[in-house]
Amino acid sequence: MQSQVTAIINARSSRVRRLAPACCAALMLGMMPAGAQPADPAMQVPQPATPPPAATQAAAPQAVPGFWDPRRRPDRPDLTRITVIRFLTETDYPPFDFTGPDGNPAGFNVDLARAICEEIKVPCTIQMRRFETLIDAVNANRGDAIIASIAVTPQVRAKLDFSDPYYRAPARFVSRRGEVMAEVRPEYLAGKKIGAISGSAHEAYLKSLFTDALVVGFANDEALRLALRRNEVDMIFGDAIALAFWINGTDSGDCCAFSGGPFVESRYFGEGVGIGVKKGNDVLRQALNWAMFRLWEKGRYTDLWLRYFSVSPF
Repeated sequence: MQSQVTAIINARSSRVRRLAPACCAALMLGMMPAGAQPADPAMQVPQPATPPPAATQAAAPQAVPGFWDPRRRPDRPDLTRITVIRFLTETDYPPFDFTGPDGNPAGFNVDLARAICEEIKVPCTIQMRRFETLIDAVNANRGDAIIASIAVTPQVRAKLDFSDPYYRAPARFVSRRGEVMAEVRPEYLAGKKIGAISGSAHEAYLKSLFTDALVVGFANDEALRLALRRNEVDMIFGDAIALAFWINGTDSGDCCAFSGGPFVESRYFGEGVGIGVKKGNDVLRQALNWAMFRLWEKGRYTDLWLRYFSVSPF
């Protein structure tokens, strides 16, 4: 089952991670997490005075993403105008959306949708559809909201309005277990071979910021990960959600672990994943934002995340 889940995530993540090279070249650096510092233009040939710090083997606390600022509490919207929420999701993207043993929708997205309805105190239905039919279904009034791990992009924003993001698909480095680094900086990877999927946003990011590394392109995830296990590259860089499931699954042979922290630059890795609603449906969109903030504030979002992600992509 683990191999099947990983394969599906690999296929799906490739739909949202590839960006046009011209777009990627127009990088505007924003806020980045600790351990994910951008390259300094004044350091084109970095010469670190000390070697990069190695990660300890002690288990780190599970990292749970938070996209809600407690200082920006949303106002409670008028919920009386919402009598039911018809959620749409897809059929084959575990652990986010899948058919459970009882034949009913299951997964992280499905449980989040149910929790939202409990918070708003309205009944909800959850219907599974093929991914490519979801946007048309909402716009044809066959559903109210799409919760199906849709990456928010300018192209999709032209068709839907979105809630605030409730998760992201960051990028991360993976190393062999004996070579894990606590922190990854461009100067630490000078001269090292770093693998990425050819033509992906991850490859473009490496070529733009890690200019002294030797970027090696691969045709698919299987070839990329095999190269790491065979010592053909020093690290690989890719979609952290897919990599988290690979690291924790049998296919990895317990070979590898994350190095450094997540990279979330939106120009390369997207604005995040939100709940899509029909354009102009501000009543529902605001209600979703309010409900998700409340779930995060109460700790229910954290509980839900930890239930589904034994190895955090963050």
